[in-house]
Amino acid sequence: MNERAYAVARLVAPRIHAHFTSHQQLDRPSANVVINAVPDERAIEAIIDTAFWASLRREEAYVPKISLAFLPPTATDHPLVLERPLPLDPAVLTRVSPAVERPGIHLGVAYLDGELRVWGTAQAIPPHSFVAEVIEPGLIVIKHRRGREATKFVNVAVLQGDRIKVIDEKASAMPDCPPLLTTLLVGDPGSMIGDLRLLTDEDKDGSAESRVPQAESRVDVLVQLAVSMRAHRRGGLLIVVPPGVEAWRDSIVQPIPYAVSPAFSELGQLVKQARADDERQWQESLSRAIEAVAGLTAVDGATLMTSAYDVLAFGAKITRRRGHSPIEQMTVTEPVEGDTPSIINPTTFGGTRHLSAAQFVHDQRDAVALVAGQDGRFTVFAWSSCSHMVHAHRVETLLL
Repeated sequence: MNERAYAVARLVAPRIHAHFTSHQQLDRPSANVVINAVPDERAIEAIIDTAFWASLRREEAYVPKISLAFLPPTATDHPLVLERPLPLDPAVLTRVSPAVERPGIHLGVAYLDGELRVWGTAQAIPPHSFVAEVIEPGLIVIKHRRGREATKFVNVAVLQGDRIKVIDEKASAMPDCPPLLTTLLVGDPGSMIGDLRLLTDEDKDGSAESRVPQAESRVDVLVQLAVSMRAHRRGGLLIVVPPGVEAWRDSIVQPIPYAVSPAFSELGQLVKQARADDERQWQESLSRAIEAVAGLTAVDGATLMTSAYDVLAFGAKITRRRGHSPIEQMTVTEPVEGDTPSIINPTTFGGTRHLSAAQFVHDQRDAVALVAGQDGRFTVFAWSSCSHMVHAHRVETLLL
């Protein structure tokens, strides 16, 4: 490395290399795609270092938005290959950043004649390929794609200045882990991604899975909703309740100013549909429905939705359920290495939106609440039958 070396890149490179090495056997490329070995520590360090310094530059007053993927041109469909590869240099990345700032476009990096070079751009990234993305100045996220069906990458590490957050995949194995968190951590395309059916004890034997359409098992609806809620930056509260249950009304101020009748069911219907004939049109329709629901959460108050994705109301005001006590403590965790659970008073965690969500889940224990803060924080509140209290899962590091 040179005199501008970003020390964090050198510190984190061995841990990231170990992660991608352990996941290499999960790659399942098609017969006409060849994936080289995972990047070595030198390549990981160089890519992170270059991305970091590029993030601090400006191109005509714009902050560079860059995503770097380590793979050869032969590992992607329809690559845009430059006649003369570019050096892996911050100034060079800044100059070409306007061409690749839109989502889904990556600068391809590979060893050419023994040196790391930017060979062009790629849009189709094979599963488990190393990707480093510039989110904002000084903020770099290392990630990989879960599978060819997934729209949200799995984050491996978040680097912000001198802070290192390495995602702890083992957090998905903790008791009472919400399905949304499991999807963000491991994202197994073969599991029921996005299916937040709040299972009863008799469902846990697997019988419920057989009742879920195959298309539903492959979509990450709640992940996309979380990303969209976080993106509008107005803050939002989405409460998911079991279908056919009316007890949630006991925790909502009546009348509800924006009750929906009949329930808005477009999202739920799309999830249940098979993609068969026109997958692109289905995905576009699904994305529009997700954006519509996420937009409702920007209205002050809570948006109520069933776990079958039918919207019941928005702008609802939460109140403590009659006969129930105020919530006095809850557990808080973040799925990063080195994190330890802490038990706190909910009044010290976030603002009124977070407190309302915690109280709702405390009173309605079969519900889950998703809270997006205006500052980018994102929290999933769920009842833990193990600790017998509300568990607040901070997941913003997984949504970047």
